[in-house]
Amino acid sequence: MKLYKEFLEAVKNNDPSFKNKLEIILYPGFWALVFYRISRYFYLKKHYFWARYWMELGKRVTSIEIHPGAVIGKRLFIDHGFGVVIGETCIIGDDVTIYHEVTLGGTGKEWGKRHPNVGNRVMIGSGAKVLGNINIGDDVKIGSNAIILKDVPNDTTAVGIYK
Repeated sequence: MKLYKEFLEAVKNNDPSFKNKLEIILYPGFWALVFYRISRYFYLKKHYFWARYWMELGKRVTSIEIHPGAVIGKRLFIDHGFGVVIGETCIIGDDVTIYHEVTLGGTGKEWGKRHPNVGNRVMIGSGAKVLGNINIGDDVKIGSNAIILKDVPNDTTAVGIYK
């Protein structure tokens, strides 16, 4: 119920097409978070097969892949969501909005902590790729199709290739 209330609040704040509370069950971002919470439970209990099972099932149902090792804050809003990937060591703050085809991933060159840390109140535009063990500050806006390869300070708009 807590997840429903948090997601409802996020939708009300971010989606002007939202008309009533029942619509929430039609949002793939909501179901991606449900599957994430289930897989995260098993991940924290070190039942990695079942964590992966629920992650894979969620990916097939929603077309959104959230690794159960990722740490996600309150009121994450994944709008449309198709093609979103959130990596294992990613940390996401509160009140973050992610649009479709966003990747919060690794560069393929690191071991250990290899995915981004995303601050609070961040908006990541569709198609953006945020890669590597980097920090995205609070109140950042990342433009559509941007490629982010280095830290982005607070209160910044990042567009294009940011390296």
